[in-house]
Amino acid sequence: MGCQDEPLVQKVWELYEQITSLENLKPSKDVNMIFTKLVLTCMPPNPIDVTKLCKKVQEMRSKLIRLCGEAEGHLESHYSTILGSYENPLDHLNIFPYYSNYLKLSLLEFNILSQHYTHVPSKIAFVGSGPLPLTSIVLASKHLTHTTFHNYDIDPLANSQAIGLFSSDSDLSKRMLFHTNDIMNVTNELKDYEVVFLAALVGMDKEDKIKVVDHLAKYMAPGALLMLRSAHGARAFLYPVIDPRDLRGFEFLSVFHPTDEVVNSVVIARKYAMPPHSLEKGLGPIILPNKCAEIQAFNHFNQGNMIEELAIEDKIS
Repeated sequence: MGCQDEPLVQKVWELYEQITSLENLKPSKDVNMIFTKLVLTCMPPNPIDVTKLCKKVQEMRSKLIRLCGEAEGHLESHYSTILGSYENPLDHLNIFPYYSNYLKLSLLEFNILSQHYTHVPSKIAFVGSGPLPLTSIVLASKHLTHTTFHNYDIDPLANSQAIGLFSSDSDLSKRMLFHTNDIMNVTNELKDYEVVFLAALVGMDKEDKIKVVDHLAKYMAPGALLMLRSAHGARAFLYPVIDPRDLRGFEFLSVFHPTDEVVNSVVIARKYAMPPHSLEKGLGPIILPNKCAEIQAFNHFNQGNMIEELAIEDKIS
């Protein structure tokens, strides 16, 4: 097996082959079973660095991430359809098998956001919201109850399904707006948002992800925050990894790696208030967050189940 000798890689490769043999990736007993095995295989903390794996495994990983994304899309569409059949869909979100994970992830993201933004944002954009926009739903209903969420997705069917979930909710139907558009075609509107969330599966390979980040850097308002989802260790077989060095035009603030059942890491960055080259010319520093305050604030939240990497003070050019 050569570069596949690592037991974890062998197991992931076996599951990848099982996935590629499936007739389709829509929810079914076989599909659910294999993807559950894959997630459970990749969840435990593991020191593996996927960027150092050989080319053959790297190619398998790239294909696997796309398959995971396709399966996730089918799963969300399936449950969005079921939820849409209820009179009050939002009262039944717990039928979605990973709803508790979204509750934890959204709380994590809200706490991280609160550390770097001193007031409640009035407008947030979520890029890649999909047919079941759980992050926007949880944040809007539990944490940011006066904020308007602008959800962007390239798929009109996904947006149509998502809109149907809010028709019976007089509050969220006004604060959850949906735009069918490729984010690469959205320009000046991006300046309106104080925070932009980028879904993990928007830009499923490194090159596409960098194109999206560069586009956001060009059009987001100076000082606005970008929140991205990444992956760490073996979880990087499930989702793309964000390299802070690829966040051109942004000041990398921090990354948080959960070690519980929340799969995604959370990366936060701030759009430079002035171009990075202006800093080199002595036009003044950008104020970095208070690292001591950040560590103290998160002690109660981490509870030993999270690895935190603080931003390197050196500016990333």
